[in-house]
Amino acid sequence: MYRYCKDGISVLAVVDRRRMKNNGLYPVKIEVVYRRIQKYYPTGQDVSQEEWDSFWKAKRRPPKCISIENSFYLIRNAVEQLAEKGEFNFTRLNGRLGRSYGSVNEAIDKRMKTLMAQGKINSYYRYRSTLHGLERFGGRRISFEVITPRWLQKCESFWYGEGKNSTTVNIYMKTLQSIFNNALEEGVVRAAEYPFGKHGYRIPPSSTRKMALTKKQIDDIRHWQGDPEIEYWRDLWLFSYLCNGINFRDMIFLRYMDIKDGEISYVRSKTAETLHRSKVIRATVTPLMSEIMARSGNGAEGDAEKLIFRIAKGNEKPMQVSHIVRKAIASCNAAMKVLAADLGIPAFSTYAARHSFATILMKSGTDISFISESLGHSSIAMTENYLGGYDKEERRRYAANLIY
Repeated sequence: MYRYCKDGISVLAVVDRRRMKNNGLYPVKIEVVYRRIQKYYPTGQDVSQEEWDSFWKAKRRPPKCISIENSFYLIRNAVEQLAEKGEFNFTRLNGRLGRSYGSVNEAIDKRMKTLMAQGKINSYYRYRSTLHGLERFGGRRISFEVITPRWLQKCESFWYGEGKNSTTVNIYMKTLQSIFNNALEEGVVRAAEYPFGKHGYRIPPSSTRKMALTKKQIDDIRHWQGDPEIEYWRDLWLFSYLCNGINFRDMIFLRYMDIKDGEISYVRSKTAETLHRSKVIRATVTPLMSEIMARSGNGAEGDAEKLIFRIAKGNEKPMQVSHIVRKAIASCNAAMKVLAADLGIPAFSTYAARHSFATILMKSGTDISFISESLGHSSIAMTENYLGGYDKEERRRYAANLIY
């Protein structure tokens, strides 16, 4: 049971049985007792007596229990801070709680609405996924005050327990850190309460799983024949690979006007949104790319305004663009899974096209600065993260060079 007692002040979570609610449950409140005066603060949670008793026996705390815990620690922390200064009374406690900056949930929701209004749909989905992940662990109202390095460590373990990988946990935590950074700038969170950083919680690095295919595997993919629908998505995957590892969002909205003097020029939408810069990437149109455009393209090569591929119309709004791209990626990934199984190679996704482009060029001796420019990266270090590792045969071959 949540209970705290110090300097003549008690804080505890209780079930208020004075009046049953219409739903047949009783509200859970945080009771603060000082000099025989009791004050009650709502948690927003209702329980039955049986449910309340089960909280303390369960091996894994249910969401209601976590939400109650958050409310308890929010009030306990406020009481402790006032008591340490010798300033505690209910007026000051109510004032401190009244000045609280809502909840982390509300702050994320507010950011999501801003991103939606700006048309930054991918960022919107990232914040939404983070919010859902936080709510599964901490409930629907998570206060800033309750989030400590220890709380974050528990949350991290919870996500790993759900089966999330280190890349997902890294994204979620960086998103939450961004919310805290904003709250710190606005004076909502004090520097001493900031849970991230050198002496606080450290965000785990993202996984560096390599997804590059070999030239032999890509050649097998190129010559695979079968279901026309799978061949269509295979063509788009190959085009992405050959076009400097272009992502599907940018590839779907390429127009014939983007082809000039044997090159395709485009700006990465991801970079333009996040870094507010427009670095033009140029990719040579190879004979195979021309074949793919003729075979699986829009069939309107003479119309400069037309999109090269027939997946979208080109006049969609941001949310529609997001849905089209997500659906296309899902369809391509499903098709490539079938193709990979038929060829007897490891399953791969649309993202493998980008990694394969970079890694194969690197292994062929291409200067890394050229690879970095072709990918549209801002630094060589960023490019190195895309480069796949060497396989067993390559390691053996290089090891043989160590002695005569």
